[in-house]
Amino acid sequence: MDLKNVFLVMVLVCFLANAAAARELSSYSKPVGYNLAARLEASGGLVECWNALNELKSCTTEIVLFFVNGQADIGPDCCRAIEVITRNCWPAMLTSLGFSSEEGNILRGYCDASPGPAAGPLAG
Repeated sequence: MDLKNVFLVMVLVCFLANAAAARELSSYSKPVGYNLAARLEASGGLVECWNALNELKSCTTEIVLFFVNGQADIGPDCCRAIEVITRNCWPAMLTSLGFSSEEGNILRGYCDASPGPAAGPLAG
């Protein structure tokens, strides 16, 4: 009879502990910065970053020729995309296209030095 009571008490304790843990978890407040949408919007805007990445994909040939042959024919749309990505988005976005961080810095330096129209939002 004692073994049966001990077992019953153990089951009851486990049940109460589980209920208390579930209650603590549901009342747990998320840390500041947990909201993914807010972080993405604060870091330059998700749409603007993806539009810039898409624009950069379309001018990859210009960028490759810039590094291989030294041809400085990177157009203003490409430079605008490079500026948006390197200044407003995540640095890893350029590496997703196969460019190193040093190459990203070189591209940004070239685009900063080249005359062109004022940077505005990319067409989507």
